[in-house]
Amino acid sequence: MTVNKESLNMIRDLAAANAPSGFEDETLEVVRRYAERLGEIEEDHIRNLYIMRKGNSGKPLMMLDAHGDEVGFMVHSIKPNGTIRFVNIGGWNPGTLPSSRVLIRNAEGKYIPGIVSNKPVHFMKQADRDAKLEISDLSIDIGSTSKEETEQIFKIRIGEPIVPDTPFYYDEENDVMMGKAFDDRIGVAALVETMKRLQGEELAIDVTGVISSQEEVGSRGVQVAVSKVDPDISICFESCPSDDTFTEAYAVQAAIKKGPMLRFMDRTVICNPRFQRYALDLAEKKGIPVQASVREGGGNNGAMICLSDKGTPVIVVAIPVRYIHSHNCIAAYCDFEAAVELAVAIIKDLDAETIKGF
Repeated sequence: MTVNKESLNMIRDLAAANAPSGFEDETLEVVRRYAERLGEIEEDHIRNLYIMRKGNSGKPLMMLDAHGDEVGFMVHSIKPNGTIRFVNIGGWNPGTLPSSRVLIRNAEGKYIPGIVSNKPVHFMKQADRDAKLEISDLSIDIGSTSKEETEQIFKIRIGEPIVPDTPFYYDEENDVMMGKAFDDRIGVAALVETMKRLQGEELAIDVTGVISSQEEVGSRGVQVAVSKVDPDISICFESCPSDDTFTEAYAVQAAIKKGPMLRFMDRTVICNPRFQRYALDLAEKKGIPVQASVREGGGNNGAMICLSDKGTPVIVVAIPVRYIHSHNCIAAYCDFEAAVELAVAIIKDLDAETIKGF
């Protein structure tokens, strides 16, 4: 397939942004750069970014949502030996963390490299090996030898964000992207790319894009955003955990290279069934690859959108990602492209009467 180099660069730049929940500034800097010609841009105090499409004129309003944060960590305290105790921001599997590289922001705004450390296996007793690993068992080593050195030389202080130190890589021959923060930077890129492709189009609905904050700690930013935007209908761009490497073939619902996944439900939301079926039928009509799913766990911003005063119809267009919420994610550009194609097709097709039918 043909890859849009600007879109790929946008995904690369967004993945590189150091922006766990509550610290979304770098994500928003990248979005501003790529979206500067798309309309009026505003930012609020919880770090939501609003992109209001040029020409919005009082028609039914579509809100596109993608969250700008990523899972990460925060400095809790500094131990006498100079290592750093940390807490998680969002959901992590502790077993993936030992020996992984991280970056810690210091008091000067620089990012200091460190290694997530645990007791070396040489010193472990059998009870240590058998015990369930907890984040509280781990620390981060930056090469310091004392608390004073960590604070005064490295200038590390409590409350600072910590992110994975993972480069972005794209294997063009096999259409494989690898990197960090694909949840939800690929969704952010899809939102911006969708709005780009709608430039100059005469639409029956208006469109506002929202890069929402703090999804990974409870969909907090979108609660502010949906109140401000007051949409009539919404699409959430997400990244979803791919299940194609460990699930029986008949039950796989989020394989990479099979198109975006549209969920009927998860632990937090039942997406509007009429809007969901409309989107799936339109994808089939347009020849856009998609996957449908029923999820027994997980959650997303759609839960807050559909509980707005209007009970706004919402669907989730999610790009499958292997090893989500870890240092190293895998996804396919073709799934990103299909998600954008579907969103553009939906927005071009919708009108007031169709929305009323949902």
